[in-house]
Amino acid sequence: MTTIAVVGAGNGLGAAVARRFGAEGYAVALISRTQENVDRIAEDLRIEGLTARGFAADVRRPEELVLALDRAALDLGTVEVLEYSPLPARRFLRPVLETTVDDLQAAVEFSVLGPVTAVNQVLGGMRELGRGSILFVNGGSGARPNPAVAGTSVAFAGEAAYARMLYDTLAEENVRVGQLIVPGAIRPGHPTHDPGVLADRLWDLHTGPGAFRVYADAMPDA
Repeated sequence: MTTIAVVGAGNGLGAAVARRFGAEGYAVALISRTQENVDRIAEDLRIEGLTARGFAADVRRPEELVLALDRAALDLGTVEVLEYSPLPARRFLRPVLETTVDDLQAAVEFSVLGPVTAVNQVLGGMRELGRGSILFVNGGSGARPNPAVAGTSVAFAGEAAYARMLYDTLAEENVRVGQLIVPGAIRPGHPTHDPGVLADRLWDLHTGPGAFRVYADAMPDA
């Protein structure tokens, strides 16, 4: 059995992604800052008959993220799919003229250094398998800078650039890389922004060749 590592797992999108991939036979490693949070989600998934475990790590602490991913691979199986979608902190959502150097440093640690750490940790296993997927989820500011949310606009741009370079570089190694842009809030029951619908979009990115970037819905006019 191989594993999907859901980095930034919560009750919404993370749990939906876990269920979608778990139903296809993947073991699920749920990673977030709070052990109690991921243990609760993992228990719900196990009750549903899926294989799941929770691992605590702060994505801004590389040593914690490396340890969590290492333990996930040892306990559940090689990480074949990495899904990176932690929820940005409020301090990353300030207007541009109110955003400080410290805010941007934290945002870059969260959205650039965290993904680099995670990818470097799991890529060796994907290469051994001869397949894999690296899936990024970002809000609308990941595709269009928004001065109302400067931290994510800057950091998501870096994350997107890194992801696009991976897409171009790893295609020949049968490692898919994709970015799902979700403009606006994730909302249960919404036709395009429901967590289950978004999980299906990520499954499609994993299973089928296609464009690097897809959108949950059309971006509103600037």
